[in-house]
Amino acid sequence: MSERAAAMVQGAEETRTVRLTIPAKPEYISLSRLALTGLARVRPFPEGTLADLKLALTEACSNSVRHAYSGGEGHVEISFEISEDRLVVEVVDNGIGFDPERASVNGDGAELAEGGLGIAIIRSIADEVEIGKHPRGRGSRLRFVKRL
Repeated sequence: MSERAAAMVQGAEETRTVRLTIPAKPEYISLSRLALTGLARVRPFPEGTLADLKLALTEACSNSVRHAYSGGEGHVEISFEISEDRLVVEVVDNGIGFDPERASVNGDGAELAEGGLGIAIIRSIADEVEIGKHPRGRGSRLRFVKRL
């Protein structure tokens, strides 16, 4: 390997991605929290940050479990992308979809719409939040980033 190529490899930030698919049932949400705890061993960060991230992850997964499939069968896909300076978490389902406008403050800014408290919690913990449609069709996608 040339010196230039070696320098590029050393300067490149290593990103690791872990993907988990769970049934859309409340009892499986704890598996996503366990995966996050395991990642904190790969790239350590403060306990308080881990606790906040577990809360944000629980809220994101709970939204999919609670709203995506109307009590029917389905699954939730969770991906964790961890690098030296950030953690990116994405929660995706193939359910009925999600209207991000319902998860924001109402017109006068006074109160959150039904179900919006979880999104507000995620927004208060994360440095970036994206909410939208599933990238491959039907369903919802919630992505949040925490700088470490």
